[in-house]
Amino acid sequence: MMFCGRAMAEMHYNRRAFTAGMTSVLLSTAFFDSVHGQQVERSSLKLGIANKAHLYYLPVTIAERRGHFTDYGLAIAMSDFEGGGQSFDALLAGSVDIAAGAYEHILRAHAMGHDVRAVIELGRFPGVVLAVGKNEAFKSYADLKGLKIGVTAPNSSSHFFVLYLMARAGLAPNDASFIGVGGGEQAVNAMMTGEINAISNFDPVITRLQQDGTARIVTDTRFPRVNYEIFGGTNPAAVLYAKNEFIATNPATMQALVNAFYKTLRWIATATTDEIVNTVPADYFLGDRAIYVKALKANLLIYSRTGIITRQGMNSALKMMAAFDPDLKDKKIDLQKTFNDRFIKRATVLFDDPTNSDLETDDRRPEIDLNRFQD
Repeated sequence: MMFCGRAMAEMHYNRRAFTAGMTSVLLSTAFFDSVHGQQVERSSLKLGIANKAHLYYLPVTIAERRGHFTDYGLAIAMSDFEGGGQSFDALLAGSVDIAAGAYEHILRAHAMGHDVRAVIELGRFPGVVLAVGKNEAFKSYADLKGLKIGVTAPNSSSHFFVLYLMARAGLAPNDASFIGVGGGEQAVNAMMTGEINAISNFDPVITRLQQDGTARIVTDTRFPRVNYEIFGGTNPAAVLYAKNEFIATNPATMQALVNAFYKTLRWIATATTDEIVNTVPADYFLGDRAIYVKALKANLLIYSRTGIITRQGMNSALKMMAAFDPDLKDKKIDLQKTFNDRFIKRATVLFDDPTNSDLETDDRRPEIDLNRFQD
C-alpha cells in the first residue's frame, strides 16, 4: 500500500526561555556533571555518526554549534561515515567511544552478543523517505522487485527501511539491488543520472529531488500518520548509544552527554525555523537555503520531545527488523537491556522540575504549515 497524498499537520509552539538564574543552574562548570557536581571521567570523546548533514542528525549539529557539549565540559571529535552501519562497526571495533545512529543497530548488536545500549532518544520517527524515479510505474511495494535502489550505505537505517517494505510485499532482500549513494550531492546525482531507479534517503536530499521534479515520494516517515500506518506507532530513530561497559565506567561523562542532548532537544522544540537554519553550516543546504528551510519544516515532528524510547517504540523496531533479518526473526532480545534510561531521567529532573524553573512564554514560533509539498 502506498502512502501518497497530502499530509497536513499544524503545530503551535510556545517558546519558553530560561531566566538568568535558571541558566546558571543548567550550565555546568567545565569538566563537571551538572547533576551531581562530579568531575567527568572523560572530557574528550570520539563520536561516530553517518551523514551528519542529514536532518536525521540535527540534534548532533545543534549541540555542537551551540556549544552544548562544552557547556558540560566535553570535547567531542566526530567521525562522519557514509552510513549508520559503518559507525556501528566503528563502535564495536573501539575506534569511537559513542555513536549516534539508528536504534536498530542496538538490536543487531544484541543479536550478535554485544551489550550495547542507548542512553537518549533523539528522534521518535525515522524521517526516512522512499521515492521512485518520476517515470517509474510504481503501484505497490511489490514493484520494488528488480529495481536498483539507492541507500545511504548497506546496513544503514535507510537500507533496513526498504527491506522491511519489501518483506511486507513478500519480497526477499535479494529481489532488488542496493547501491550505497551517501547522503549529499552524490545521492542527488545518482537519482538524476538514472544510476538508480529508487532511493531511500533523508532530508535535505529528498526535498531537493522533489523540488527538481526528479523523484516521486511513495512512503514518507517524516509524518506521524504514516508511522502509525506502517509501524503502529512511534519507531525510534537516531539515538545516542555506547557499549554498556563504557557506560558503566563513565557514568558522569554519560550524564553530561545526555544533559547536553536533552538541552538540545528542548531548544529545537522551542526555536524558530530561522534560528535553527541560521545555526547549521551553510554547506548543509545543498546549494539552496530555501530547500533546506522547506526540508526542515517537513521534519519538525520527528525529533523526540522526551528523550525516552517507549516500550511500544522498541517493540515496533524489533518487529520491523525481524520481518527481514533472520538473525532477529527468532531471537529473544531483552528490550530492557537496549536502553539505559537513568541518565535521561536525571536530566529531566534538572531541566523540568518546576521548583527549579521560572519560565515565561514567548510566542515567536507561529503555527507551522507542515504540508508534504506534494499532491
